[in-house]
Amino acid sequence: MTTPASMRQRQPTVESVAATMTNSGPQAPSAPLDGMRVLDLTSVLMGPLATRILGDMGADVIKIEPPEGDMLRTTGGSGLSPVMMNLYRNKRSVVLDLKQPEGKAALEALIRTADVFVHNLRPQVMGRLGFTYQVVRAINPDIIYCTATGFGSDGPYSEKPAYDDLIQAASGFASASLPLTGEPAYAPAVICDKLVGQAIAYSILGGLLHRARGGGGQSIEVPMFEVAIDFNLVEGLGGGVYTPPRGPTGWPRMKTVERRPFRTADGFACILPYSSRNWFAFFDTVGRSDWKVRYADGEKRIAEIETLYAMIREEAPKRTTAEWGVFCDEADIPFMPVLTVEDIPEDPHVRAVDLMPILKHPTEGLYYAVRQPIRFGASPYRLRRHAPGLGEHTAEVLAEVGHVPRIADDSRPSS
Repeated sequence: MTTPASMRQRQPTVESVAATMTNSGPQAPSAPLDGMRVLDLTSVLMGPLATRILGDMGADVIKIEPPEGDMLRTTGGSGLSPVMMNLYRNKRSVVLDLKQPEGKAALEALIRTADVFVHNLRPQVMGRLGFTYQVVRAINPDIIYCTATGFGSDGPYSEKPAYDDLIQAASGFASASLPLTGEPAYAPAVICDKLVGQAIAYSILGGLLHRARGGGGQSIEVPMFEVAIDFNLVEGLGGGVYTPPRGPTGWPRMKTVERRPFRTADGFACILPYSSRNWFAFFDTVGRSDWKVRYADGEKRIAEIETLYAMIREEAPKRTTAEWGVFCDEADIPFMPVLTVEDIPEDPHVRAVDLMPILKHPTEGLYYAVRQPIRFGASPYRLRRHAPGLGEHTAEVLAEVGHVPRIADDSRPSS
């Protein structure tokens, strides 16, 4: 297996060697990406989510920020913005002015020790800064260089800017509401940024595995537009997947105005009979046993799903949310109450799995530190670092790679 660049090129200290050795030899990594160094030149949400995933798995994520800081820092007034509190955890912040020779020299020193270089700048911008894949590869041939773009570099949109709303509009997400409301609509969440952030993370992991198997370094392109289309069309093509089409696009259950949470006697809930057994139990309970014959066939239920959902909507207000929960759990019918964001921290399951522990940030005080939801049996998640202040680790990181910043000599000869 290829040794990570960060481990090959940094000189280990006595303490670090002792921490990774036992009497029987090298100790297993403490996390899946322990020893990997990621240079994070991304901004806003998509790229930082990807690098947070890598950081949560143990990578040493070095967040490169301009002197004014990532634009996300300005969204919260003073201090760290709310989004940054969890998005920037397990990272170190280094401030470099890449428009200046000194900043470029410092980044080159970091590149020599890195395993991954990831950015979401448009190609022409990165070209002006001078850190294209060709340049970075010349410094470190084994590096995994990931470019997160708005659109694939081979297409006519390659130089267009891209934001979540733009990609929702272009990928078919916004138009999904047309048959329901007569108008396109954006999801009230930054959905494309987040799904593409996950794609960036798994693509980098694939690149690292390829390198570990002897494939060497490589460039990776993750285009938002194409990734969002692929995601949307998993079920969205429907019968349109065939040429000529064998039916309408989309999934019938998703295309009815009745597919929405049901109002109960005291709130809202998702009540979702799915199998024949689920539906028959529901029919019996609400006094519609005769419907079991009418809707014995699954295809019939799909074809008339709007009628079935309308029936649930009529019945739902006759019981409280808790009463529906008891019935559905006993009948094994999928059910969940509709939770608001304010409700989630107090949800009994969320509390039981300790998904949102309250921790104290060194400068921002108490906050919900939403942990990594994925669990590795051999390497439990731990918060190694809270979200950093701007440039908090600049001196520390540059010292690790032996880079001493050049200080301009402003002295003048005396007359």
